[in-house]
Amino acid sequence: MKAKKNPAPAIDIGISAGDRAKIAKGLSRLLADSYTLYLMTHNFHWNVTGPMFNSLHAMFMAQYTEQWNALDIIAERIRSLGVPAPGTYKEFVKLASIKEVDGVPRAMDMVRHLVDAQEATARTARELFPLVAKADDQPTADLLTQRLEVHEKTAWMLRSLLED
Repeated sequence: MKAKKNPAPAIDIGISAGDRAKIAKGLSRLLADSYTLYLMTHNFHWNVTGPMFNSLHAMFMAQYTEQWNALDIIAERIRSLGVPAPGTYKEFVKLASIKEVDGVPRAMDMVRHLVDAQEATARTARELFPLVAKADDQPTADLLTQRLEVHEKTAWMLRSLLED
């Protein structure tokens, strides 16, 4: 005779199931943008050339490493809300606001693409704040604040490379 499985207890963290689902959906979009940004940055790290090779290669490595670590934090927050985190290229392509770059751009075009992608990721994070505030979801608000700080600062640093 098979033993009956006990169902997991219902989630009761003070955020309604509907709000948790909506927040998780927004965080899934942030995860998709973050993964796409990570992959773009790592690709550019591998393929950058030109007079700024050394500095851009090192800068891109620091950026993709930070981004890689953020992916786990975002995915784990989605799971904490009781929703499966997206984890396939197919899902990320559907959810991301960032489009992949074809070919290998020149170094300063890489920087331009990364400015756009950092800013797009910041916009995706910022869009969630009203819902998170309404649901009184401080852990997600904290995560979003931390991600915004990174993306806005990184966009500024990259943008500075494009000034004369």
